[in-house]
Amino acid sequence: MWNDTMVKEFILLGFTASHQLEIFLFLLLFTAYFLTMIGNIVIIAVTLVTHELFCTPMYFFLQHIAVVEIGYTSAVIPKTLANMATGHKTISLPSCFIQTFLYFFLGTTEFLLLAVMAIDRYVAICHPLRYSTIMNSQMCTLLVLCSWVGGLFLIMGPAVALFQMPFCGKNVINHFFCDSGPLFKLVCVDTSLLKLISFFIAILSLFGTLAINVVSYANIISTIMHIPTATGRQKAFSTCASHFTVVSITYGSCIFMYVKPKGSREFDFSKMVAVLNTIVSPLLIPFIFCLRNKQVQDALKALFKKYLSKMM
Repeated sequence: MWNDTMVKEFILLGFTASHQLEIFLFLLLFTAYFLTMIGNIVIIAVTLVTHELFCTPMYFFLQHIAVVEIGYTSAVIPKTLANMATGHKTISLPSCFIQTFLYFFLGTTEFLLLAVMAIDRYVAICHPLRYSTIMNSQMCTLLVLCSWVGGLFLIMGPAVALFQMPFCGKNVINHFFCDSGPLFKLVCVDTSLLKLISFFIAILSLFGTLAINVVSYANIISTIMHIPTATGRQKAFSTCASHFTVVSITYGSCIFMYVKPKGSREFDFSKMVAVLNTIVSPLLIPFIFCLRNKQVQDALKALFKKYLSKMM
């Protein structure tokens, strides 16, 4: 009987049962997704084709952040848009696993990359004379590789373990994608140990990397405050402004998940936080780096003039 009731697919309830509101949300999500893709592709392109940026560690890390954001958003939003457009709100068990795995793997990798960028800014501000020696190409490649492998190592085990468990009975997920919280409620065996392991991994990846950012910026601010000239302090702050803003948005939205209210509207709150994580943050990141970073602005202007002259 157990095998007969095993779940093969899930039903995603999405955002709302109102057709009119769903049309509006579809247009909003589609626009945000399109802009997110364009913004992050521009970041990747401008850092690849501009030699000055390509050889700078910060922009090497930024390339990988942009790749992560593209994958992170694409793991969730296209399927959500397809379900909203067709009205068929189902997702198969293998697709659900892939979506869950990519969501958490790429999210964890982003935390690690942001911590790496914080270390890069710390070395640049606090040890400027040794910066080129410490943050050489081999070290940058190693740090990026460790971020990708670390994200994979932390998430693969719990993700595989979750989908090895039997889902039976209800197959309705009160979310717009396969998040782990609603999935745990559909497993028909005890998940206490896996929940505990997942919680510790979340704490390690989120607050562990946040601690690296906090310590790095505490040292950065201390060093900047000892710079004798106001111009020097302003220049030093400007090199960290974009990264600090991105860190604040990314970690702020994720920390909301740990202070969410308990009760019947718990998953409604999770949906709002997930929209912030999967749409708002990836959409803002490329624009923050473009609008607040003079090097990126200058590179974009130079590329625009170059291609404009070729067309004329």
